[in-house]
Amino acid sequence: MSWFFGSSSGKLLLTHPAADPPPSKRPLCPPTAQSAAPQTEKPKPCCVCKDEKATRDDCMLFSKSEDPAADCKSTIEQYKTCMAGFGFKV
Repeated sequence: MSWFFGSSSGKLLLTHPAADPPPSKRPLCPPTAQSAAPQTEKPKPCCVCKDEKATRDDCMLFSKSEDPAADCKSTIEQYKTCMAGFGFKV
């Protein structure tokens, strides 16, 4: 294994790859909108459009209609539009 050197604010940082948590212990979604990942990477589908998804799911689950998909068409379209904005095709 090799050591990594980096600087932050003029200080030398010394880290070992074994010091990073294993992938199973890393969070699936970044805790904030700002992350260390480059902006060219696409976010994970689980991390975007959470409010639209919750609204869609509530509408579908609690609909008293014979056809919940028809009853909740507008919320489904809002979710699809939101996901398309992040590059996902639903």
